[in-house]
Amino acid sequence: MRPRPVLRSAASVLSALVLLSLLSACSGGSGSTDTSSGGKPLVGVDYPRSDTDFWNAYMKYTPEYARQLGLSLRTTNSQNDVAKLAANGQTLILQGAEGIAMAPQSTFAIAPILAQLQAAKIPVVTIDTRPDTGKVYMVVRADNRVYGERACKYLGTKLGGKGKVVMLEGDLSSINGRDRTEGFNACMKAAYPGIEVFGEATDWDGAVAAQKLQNALTAHPDIKGVYIQSSFALSGTLHMLRQQGLLVGPRNPKHVFVVSNDGVPRELKYISDGDIDATVSQPVDLYAKYALYYLKAAIDGKMFKPGRTDHDSTIVQVRPGLLEDQLSAPLVTADGGTYGGVPSLKSTDTSLWGNNLG
Repeated sequence: MRPRPVLRSAASVLSALVLLSLLSACSGGSGSTDTSSGGKPLVGVDYPRSDTDFWNAYMKYTPEYARQLGLSLRTTNSQNDVAKLAANGQTLILQGAEGIAMAPQSTFAIAPILAQLQAAKIPVVTIDTRPDTGKVYMVVRADNRVYGERACKYLGTKLGGKGKVVMLEGDLSSINGRDRTEGFNACMKAAYPGIEVFGEATDWDGAVAAQKLQNALTAHPDIKGVYIQSSFALSGTLHMLRQQGLLVGPRNPKHVFVVSNDGVPRELKYISDGDIDATVSQPVDLYAKYALYYLKAAIDGKMFKPGRTDHDSTIVQVRPGLLEDQLSAPLVTADGGTYGGVPSLKSTDTSLWGNNLG
């Protein structure tokens, strides 16, 4: 992922929040419907970006699930800009949205916007990311520390607990980048102390990731594993390995094991082709479904508490007053084997959303 600047300007953010504050005085917070759509509840969804396969898939699934759940839908796209996200919040309120789903990519900067939406009595569901501070009705994501742990278990098993790996980190201002990094490092330290990890910050930028990987391979030509925290760096990683003569089959001694994150269609194809070895499939289809499910529940006045759900997930309280529905995110490999005690699905498994994206 290639983020744009987090803050367009302090003035634009302030302007957006002022208007949200004014709207809170006139928003009843409930009872509004989209009369042009047969009285269906109207919800808003802000797409965080449209420059990755993962988020384009989310944009495809969202209107499908809105129809299934009997919701009228309005959408915006904040393009990874928190000022634009604040402005989009105004737009959706003015359009009559009774609830808003969003996926803030900078999780530390979202609190003022959440506070203004709460004042306007607009329930918010965040998907994929969790705000560092502030309240939302529900967070819908998978446990991102587990992503790092599963990548660790796969690489640790394949390397026999010895060697060097490079981790192409995401943006550490994002809870996802921090969780994946911490999960991977903690697992390696506990389970595979003989493996040396080189962490490289990339800010979700594919070009930066490719350069950092090239530098790491130059300094440490004996690197045998790469953990990519998102498919944003997939093309650059494969290009760099090919350039170094390292993009060879898994039976070749020069093979460098690559684990990605997301589960987009091309990752599954690359696993089947032997270009990469594994991924952790983020359930983007279920992100869309349950973002809307919880918005509808909020409009209906339903409440939830920690525990198992009826859709193979667990709601946890991550801090007082904040619940997170942690959906399943399986490890995906070519053989569907078990690695470090972690079972995996074959890359051809038809249950994976990446194999069902028409």
